[in-house]
Amino acid sequence: MELSEIRTKIDAVDNQLLQLFLERMSLAEDVAAYKNEHHLPILNKQREREVLAKVTEKSGEKERYAYHLFSTLFELARSRQAELLSAPTKVAAQVKASLEAGSAVFPQTGLVACQGVEGANSQVACDRLLPRGNIVYVKTFEAVVSAVESGLCKFGVLPIENSSNGSVRAVYELLQEHNLSIVRSTRLCIRHELLTLPGVKLGDITEIYSHEQAIGQCSKFLGGLNGVRVIPCDNTAMAAKMVAESGNRHAAAISSHPCAALYGLECINDRIQDSDNNYTRFICISKDPAIYAGANRISLIIAFENRPGALYEILSKLAALDINLTKLESCPVVGSDFEFIFFLELDASVQDPSVLAMLEEMERSCANFSFLGNYAEV
Repeated sequence: MELSEIRTKIDAVDNQLLQLFLERMSLAEDVAAYKNEHHLPILNKQREREVLAKVTEKSGEKERYAYHLFSTLFELARSRQAELLSAPTKVAAQVKASLEAGSAVFPQTGLVACQGVEGANSQVACDRLLPRGNIVYVKTFEAVVSAVESGLCKFGVLPIENSSNGSVRAVYELLQEHNLSIVRSTRLCIRHELLTLPGVKLGDITEIYSHEQAIGQCSKFLGGLNGVRVIPCDNTAMAAKMVAESGNRHAAAISSHPCAALYGLECINDRIQDSDNNYTRFICISKDPAIYAGANRISLIIAFENRPGALYEILSKLAALDINLTKLESCPVVGSDFEFIFFLELDASVQDPSVLAMLEEMERSCANFSFLGNYAEV
């Protein structure tokens, strides 16, 4: 048989499949109406297992492919049913309130909490996120959160991940523990330099100060030094300020070029970071949830039953709607027996009804579900 003849037959089968698929989806809508009327959950795992068992039994050596085909059909049907279900969810109420609180233009002013001192990377992120904002400097990430929660500041800016050193777990832990929303984010290219008092040589240095994230991002350079203590401190700008004020000619700071000018230090090495492609993402948090125009990124924290296929069921919901997953990271739950939570970031908008329906279905199926926000990255 010629290839063209085979493709003609495949086209005929595809037409039949399409008609049957549309009929199946129509029946799934009838099922949704029944479940809605009788207050039944969308997921019926027993029914799905029964169908999959029959399918695999009848499919012979192709049972693996048949299994995945029908698993996908189930996911598509559940996604459609979720769009039609009218049962209230927490995430739907949160999204509605956030959309009502947002506006066409992101605020350019307001008090914003920032960890560190003048010259910190967080300060640069603050200036980018709120160009005319009034910065309140605090010592720790916890203090940023406290300033926002108490109402002292309308916004807070925190680093959340670095392209070389990964997520800032302390910030994710704060997002878990506190009821705050992400309303915007930005990405900065980070350049680390070794700063000292004027006239100090590399051989004079016995101690280097910096933030633990910067230390991790310069690990190769630091690993090549002998007899030098590396001492973490609150912030890269604070490290530069400490060296400048100490007068210690055996101390150095890993900080930025602007901090050298700001605190009267000299750069003795501007090539100390592991990668030139070194970016840090910063988020802007708010006590009051709001979604502003142009929001196209969603952040979530979820936890679900520890069983085979549980993560696949979550990811298949995204695949069914052709949603790009830009971040997936697991984190152990402290005090548990190998239980994990997951941090997710999606390229999506809650303005799309199918996306909101998917989030509602995720809330129903996950043991824990936190919607952190829908926002734009600038």
